[in-house]
Parts: sequence; structure tokens; C-alpha cells
Amino acid sequence: LWAFRAAFKTPIGCTPYKLVYIKARDLPIELEHKAYWALKHANFYLQTAGDHKKVQLNELNELRDQAYENSLIYKEKTKRLHDSKIKDRVFNIDDRFLLFNSRLKIFSGKLKTRWSGPFTITQVFAYGTVELSRSTGQILR
Repeated sequence: LWAFRAAFKTPIGCTPYKLVYIKARDLPIELEHKAYWALKHANFYLQTAGDHKKVQLNELNELRDQAYENSLIYKEKTKRLHDSKIKDRVFNIDDRFLLFNSRLKIFSGKLKTRWSGPFTITQVFAYGTVELSRSTGQILR
């Protein structure tokens, strides 16, 4: 879990730990606890401590906004890459082809073929929908 939080994530452009706590994650080593009087002395000026906390919260909001923008850019890049690999298929009447049986992909035998057919396209509808027929004349919809 620590490795996941401390690892750099490309979609958001930083580590999840940095999104929550603004700073980079320290290695798991012995941390030094300060004495009560030292903490009291450090927080003596409440106005400056409050201003410092407001600045930190603003930085955190800016960091989160930047991570959100980075994730949108990453999603757009991956969508463009995915869309560039999609081929446009044009189906014509009387084209012959084999049909992939997705059920056999999940529960397949070792030597069983995952393709069935041959089929012939008898009618082409909108959005790439087709009507198929076997060589025996049986129509599949």
C-alpha cells in the first residue's frame, strides 16, 4: 500500500500522497518528535500560522486542479491512440466470413475452434448491423 501511494502516477502527474499532503512522501524511517515547549513556541504566532495554513490549502487546491487537468489530458491521449487503431469496416451484401464465438473464448477446449461459419451477409442495416445466413439458408439476426 505504501508503494502504491508513493509511486508516481502518469495520469495525474504526481503521487497520490502528494495530492493529499502537498509534500513528497518521506521514507519510512524513525521520525523525531519535538518537545511540547518547542511546538508551543513554533505555533506562538497564531496569525502567521493561520496565514501559512491558508497558503498551504490554496497550494493543495491548485495541485488537485492540476492533477485533474493532467488526468483529462491523459484520457484524451489514450482515446486518440485507441481511436487511431480502430479500422472502419465496410460490409457488403454477399460477403462471406467466419463468426467469432465469444462463449468459447471463456470456456474453450484445447483443440476446439473459436470460429463458426462460413456465413453470408444478406442485408446491411445502419450502424454496421448485418443480417447473416448460413449456406443452408438459415437466417441469423
